[in-house]
Amino acid sequence: MDSTLFLQQLVNGLSLGSMYALIAVGYTMVYGVLRLINFAHGDIMMVGAYAALFCMTNLNVPFLGALSLAMIFAACVGIATDRIAYKPLRQAPRISLLITAIGISFFLQNLFNILFTSTPRTFTPPSYFEESVNFGGVITTYGSLMVPALTFVILIAVLWILYKSKYGIAIRALAFDIQTVNLMGIDANRIIAIVFALGSALAAVGGVFWAANYYSVEPTMGTLIGLKAFAAAVLGGIGSVVGAVLGGLIIGFTEVVVVAFFPDLSGFKDAFAFIFLVFILLFRPTGILGINFEKSRF
Repeated sequence: MDSTLFLQQLVNGLSLGSMYALIAVGYTMVYGVLRLINFAHGDIMMVGAYAALFCMTNLNVPFLGALSLAMIFAACVGIATDRIAYKPLRQAPRISLLITAIGISFFLQNLFNILFTSTPRTFTPPSYFEESVNFGGVITTYGSLMVPALTFVILIAVLWILYKSKYGIAIRALAFDIQTVNLMGIDANRIIAIVFALGSALAAVGGVFWAANYYSVEPTMGTLIGLKAFAAAVLGGIGSVVGAVLGGLIIGFTEVVVVAFFPDLSGFKDAFAFIFLVFILLFRPTGILGINFEKSRF
């Protein structure tokens, strides 16, 4: 096999996997605190992509500024979703939260379908995003390099927040026992809101970079992407931030390998991601970096 071709696909897989990883981190953080599979998380990604598109096309905001505003807007949507839909059901059976999450997903899809129609909108990234870079025959773009670089920076930042900041200590304490945290004088609802805000902001980053790489935004874009990001979180070990990133990279590499080296099977690339997940779970039911979730978090 040509080493240049292999390295080329390695770069492509790193870029694609990083986008899945950004979204998967949000899934794993929310689950770590609330034991909630937030199936609306993929649609929060879509909200972030539309927010950036609106800022760039209607307000003439530069790309990085639009990305920042999209993160803020998605964080606000995440907090609102928790306060309106999930907070009243804190003591309800888990199935109620799951059904509510699916309902929020449909609501966001249809809301943006009404606001922007179902027709895919063109997302035009900045010119520097598409400039080519050649590393010893491996050709990529600055945009493809920005995604994994930003993912690495974000991973370090999230780990610092979780293990070095007072909010991170509160988040990890909340993941162990929400009732005890309340007795210690910590506002559990405020900490949960921070988790939703952080996870939603990361999803927005993933959504904006996805739109910039694939030049398109549509109301249903978050459905399949969100499911694959969830698969990445489970594959890496749900509840582990590092595991979510690892799972995202593995899913990304799997898709790229199927398309590049098995073109006849490229139509089934989405299925291969889930097949690989099932295969791993047969041997590691808690995921690659999975741990006893009743003894440790994140």
